[in-house]
Amino acid sequence: MEKLRQILDEMIATLENADEFRERLENLVSVYPFNEYEYIISTLLGLNKLTLDAYVELRDDYIARNLYLYIFEISAPRKFGETWAQGHLKALVPDLVKPQKKLDPQYSGQYDFFLDGRIKIEVKASRAVDFDSDASLYEKALSSDSDKQFDMNFQQIKPACCDVFVWVAVWRDRIRYWVLSSREVETNRYFSTGQHRGNVGEGQLHLNRDNIQDFSQYECRSDGLLDAIRNAYVRQREGDA
Repeated sequence: MEKLRQILDEMIATLENADEFRERLENLVSVYPFNEYEYIISTLLGLNKLTLDAYVELRDDYIARNLYLYIFEISAPRKFGETWAQGHLKALVPDLVKPQKKLDPQYSGQYDFFLDGRIKIEVKASRAVDFDSDASLYEKALSSDSDKQFDMNFQQIKPACCDVFVWVAVWRDRIRYWVLSSREVETNRYFSTGQHRGNVGEGQLHLNRDNIQDFSQYECRSDGLLDAIRNAYVRQREGDA
């Protein structure tokens, strides 16, 4: 949004009545789908300050930079963390199955996916937003090249309940994945226990600009998730041996 606004501001500056136009913007009443950006762009088109081809290019560039912005519009945490994140991972790794007692007699909702009849997988998801902003979620969503601070908190982590964790992190223009064994999470120096009083074995981990590189060895591409999950399980089992 910042880059789009900068481009439009530069075009507004070329108008003969630029100051008057900006004053109108300050008093503009917006009702969906007629908003500030629609007003600016339609005015620039009408005054031939913006050609149709240039508008299409501007639009395509914006979409490319904000391909995943719609995910920040999911306001309900459970809908984001369970419905979207789990559905997204299932689409990338079709071999994952939803657990049930028929497959795992000990299952009671403690993990999200089952793989190869033995691997218990928990999915955690978060979104990168401007840590210092109080704006709505989609307004403070960050692009992957932003230098602003973010703090993605992976909560309610219970290492004893699964073999492998898959972390999904969303930026406006990018989705990144990390796959760790349960032990690698539990022994990580950033993992803190005691998130909620009385919840034994539960903790949280903050992923931010200062420590994200410390997890580079666990990051993988979307097309490598299946192998990464199996490899993390092997590491977990080797630790149990």
